[in-house]
Amino acid sequence: MAKHGLITSSIGKKLIVGTAGLFLMMFLLVHLSINLLLLRNDGGEWFNAASHFMGSNIIVKIFEVVLFGVFFIHIIYTLLLTFKNWASRPVKYFMTNKSQTSFFSKYMFHTGVIIFVFLVFHFWHFFFIKLGFVSPPQGIDSENFYAMASILFNNPVYSIVYIIFFVFLGFHLNHSLQSAFQTLGFNHNLYTPFIKSVSMFCAVFISVGFSVIPVFYLITDK
Repeated sequence: MAKHGLITSSIGKKLIVGTAGLFLMMFLLVHLSINLLLLRNDGGEWFNAASHFMGSNIIVKIFEVVLFGVFFIHIIYTLLLTFKNWASRPVKYFMTNKSQTSFFSKYMFHTGVIIFVFLVFHFWHFFFIKLGFVSPPQGIDSENFYAMASILFNNPVYSIVYIIFFVFLGFHLNHSLQSAFQTLGFNHNLYTPFIKSVSMFCAVFISVGFSVIPVFYLITDK
């Protein structure tokens, strides 16, 4: 009963959201390390090899199932917390204490929606092709994800949208990482500044790391 109460309580939901968020951030770092292979001047050999490994290895496939499970848990519990907060404050305060709530913490739900929309758009061009739900671009082999990525990143509109998305993701990560550590009990005057610095570094590193790829394609016209 106590365990059930913890899971259904606000603190329990925040713990689940925070833990799931940390897991997803680790996935982002792995995904970034693979995407940076696009910058190698090898005709996509390493990137396609890594993509093939990720798509055929049984352990990775199991991890994908876990990843999607964690992702949906993160979304569901975030929605539950957001709706509960809205229900508890049906009338917005005339004045808010700006010192208590940061600007981006107020819009975590909104940045989350933007991230979800882009992920669906992103999956349409890669993951759904791998699953066979969507046909690859005409003349491109379904296993040649390097060629697909090159077509997309050479499109200025896609590249700009991609960069803007990762700017939003950076803001989302910065606040969510701090909140996750705070929820897990790491909240003390001694090390909270360090946690904030680490969260900022991770958010900037991931955002810049992913954004470098479309910038590289646009500059070099690869």
